Amino acid sequence: MRALVQRVLSASVTVDGEIVGEVGPGLLVLVCAMQGDTEAKADWLASKIAKLRIFSDDAGKMNRSLLDTGGAALVVSQFTLAADTKGNRPGFSSAAAPDLGRALYERFSATLAGLDIHVANGRFGADMKVALVNDGPITIWLDTEQ
Repeated sequence: MRALVQRVLSASVTVDGEIVGEVGPGLLVLVCAMQGDTEAKADWLASKIAKLRIFSDDAGKMNRSLLDTGGAALVVSQFTLAADTKGNRPGFSSAAAPDLGRALYERFSATLAGLDIHVANGRFGADMKVALVNDGPITIWLDTEQ
């Protein structure tokens, strides 16, 4: 699985003019299931992100995690993270099939929520409008294959 994690002051997802998910301080997590991904990879990635120390401590150093801060996570499915950009037109054939992608996206979100993190979600497969106030900016790329 792949994820792009952004530290945010706030973030929201709108579908057809309706806000379907929003959070205050925490993380915006764009996540993509790849071919061959498993529930174990979704669980590992959720745990890694929950423990990722990218929030400032009292000394101003990035030394606190989402678990430490009590922040929230807005999780948005993003199959374009699977883009193959060797040519000028990206290909997405390495992304998981939609049924598996949805199941792993939901598993990832449930695992985060099971760690006592408030989780809001986008809508899988929808045309979403994502708004965020990036904090830092801090943006981290994670891939379970690396």
